[in-house]
Amino acid sequence: MFANLTERLSGTLSRLRGKGRLTEDAISDALREVRVALLEADVALPVVKDFIGQVRERALGQEVLKSLTPGQALVKIVHDELVRVMGEENQSLDLAAAPPVVVMLAGLQGSGKTTTTGKLARLLGQEQGKKVMVVSCDVYRPAAIKQLETLAGQVDATFQPSRPDQSPVDIATTALAEAKRQFMDVLLVDTAGRLAIDEAMMAEARAIAQAVNPKEILFVVDAMTGQDAAVTARAFDEALALTGVVLTKTDGDARGGAALSVRQVTGKPIKFIGAGEKVDALQPFHPERIASRILGMGDVLSLVEEVQRKVDQEQAGKLVDKLRRGKGFTLEDFRSQMQQMDAMGGLTSLADKLPGMGQLPEHVKNRVDDRQTARMVAIINSMTPQERVFPDVIKGSRKRRIANGSGTSIQDVNKLLKQFAQMQKMMKKFGKGGMAKMMRQLGRMQGGPGGPPPGRFRR
Repeated sequence: MFANLTERLSGTLSRLRGKGRLTEDAISDALREVRVALLEADVALPVVKDFIGQVRERALGQEVLKSLTPGQALVKIVHDELVRVMGEENQSLDLAAAPPVVVMLAGLQGSGKTTTTGKLARLLGQEQGKKVMVVSCDVYRPAAIKQLETLAGQVDATFQPSRPDQSPVDIATTALAEAKRQFMDVLLVDTAGRLAIDEAMMAEARAIAQAVNPKEILFVVDAMTGQDAAVTARAFDEALALTGVVLTKTDGDARGGAALSVRQVTGKPIKFIGAGEKVDALQPFHPERIASRILGMGDVLSLVEEVQRKVDQEQAGKLVDKLRRGKGFTLEDFRSQMQQMDAMGGLTSLADKLPGMGQLPEHVKNRVDDRQTARMVAIINSMTPQERVFPDVIKGSRKRRIANGSGTSIQDVNKLLKQFAQMQKMMKKFGKGGMAKMMRQLGRMQGGPGGPPPGRFRR
């Protein structure tokens, strides 16, 4: 998400950085480019007008014109205003009520409500230690109930059965009674969607809300609908009194207009963003981190959190210990590292969170292809245990066998072995003290000695 906007804004603002003096004309020209970039990102026009007005007012004041580094001061203003538009800070789910706390999900058909219900169940259960029950009130979409049952099994949530011949209100009230009986902490209620807003859908959603009195009503919306997401959210809010928004499919939207429009238009906070089909692809929405990402400053805090959450710490510890003892780095280890990278969203997700990546030339960014990881893992899987430990034995006939077994070419096998040799050299350096240096750097990223505290915008 935000790829196009990041490219445009980074280019515009980078030209101002380092300038010792900014004239009013230079500021106006820059803001004109920012305005076009926001409109191209499908941000709602009222939001764009307000944003540009606020930035202009601050930029033409003493804050920029009298600054010793006016370019940097203007970038900080743009960053601060992006944060303001998106909601200042993350607002988590309000679960401060007698259990079971009911969380209801509403939205249009195809927005990703059922998948989000499963993701949210996983987040609450596995990361917050809650006992979660899920129930589907979608009696219209074929296989909707079965889909949620499958997801519940994947995330270890309790599934409350329902049938297409039941009324949605009865399903919800039965689920609430069962959640109380089983001493659940949270009940997630997945409701039906429609292809467009209609009164029958709204009336049904209101009836469910009145029956189970949800503490949270989350509007789930596809980020690719752009500024229409804000319009639809406002219509749902008028009917249901929403408490928050979940933006889905953000990995498929390069514009980001929905994220910059929803809060300003509806007044409701974006609480989560979904990026991908995997059950762990749901993240809390942090406006300050997103603003930094939009301006090409990266999002190191989210990257560190993701490493802590998704990397197998025990396995990583064993590798560090192995390297310290002078044991060799094998293709088995290489495969494990690639699989862990894939679990974190791949190189594309990693690059999105690293500072300065938005300013790389397009041809360099296009070389990042996560499909290569799957191909490389397939090649290693086609090797024998001996070949993974002693890759020097892999010659002509073995290469042909490995290429055939993995559905690749001999050139692909050669490329993998070359990359592995480079990685081996790097790991030898880690074994001689380089690993300790890298860990110290990681500590500074997390706000340890020598680094900025978490969440602080570096001036």
